[in-house]
Amino acid sequence: MTKLSVNINKIATIRNSRGGNTPNLLQVAQDAERFGAQGITVHPRPDERHIRYQDVYDLKPLLKTEFNIEGNPKIQKFVDLVLDVKPEQVTLVPDGDNQLTSDHGWDTIANKDYLTDIINTFKNAGIRTSIFVDPDLKMVEGAKVTGTDRIELYTEEYARLYQTQKETVIKPFTEASILANKLGLGVNAGHDLSLENLAYFKQHTENLLEVSIGHALISDSIYFGLENTIQMYLRQLK
Repeated sequence: MTKLSVNINKIATIRNSRGGNTPNLLQVAQDAERFGAQGITVHPRPDERHIRYQDVYDLKPLLKTEFNIEGNPKIQKFVDLVLDVKPEQVTLVPDGDNQLTSDHGWDTIANKDYLTDIINTFKNAGIRTSIFVDPDLKMVEGAKVTGTDRIELYTEEYARLYQTQKETVIKPFTEASILANKLGLGVNAGHDLSLENLAYFKQHTENLLEVSIGHALISDSIYFGLENTIQMYLRQLK
């Protein structure tokens, strides 16, 4: 079964745009779980423009499903946060400090030594690790060497080309997932997955364990309501 982890960064963006506590991020996270989400994802960035570091501490004792914290481990404040909170999973993303959104995976070969060390740090604390990678077989092989538990396939290109080239653009993701499973790596995926393209991606990805979806899901919920939207996404994963 593929789990749905709801990324609530967009809720924090709306809250922060006006100050105060509307919408209530903690309540939304709990409601998302109650509506069927099997995990909650956050991606705190150094400028705290959406998720604040305090949000992460506040969420931890409230969540009943899997907590996934994404971020750049080259920022020591992020590492300290994850080690302190001890989520079920940490997803390592090679973001720049002022990056609008994640836009590439790790070069697991060039960063092998660094990734191996930081992954060991998290695994020694009992935290499952996942690293953001492009669907490149060499990068998947390199991920195995680092000791990570899982990879998260970066799906922006798939989403961007889905309407016009879905049969072609899915192929590297299928191949990457097959190789990852052969190597004993779990496979997650995320970035711009939506109601339109999710089912096809799931059908053509071997043993997809988890998808993390935020922007499209929260946008859809404006029209369909949060509970209905989460159920709609879950149906795409069956």
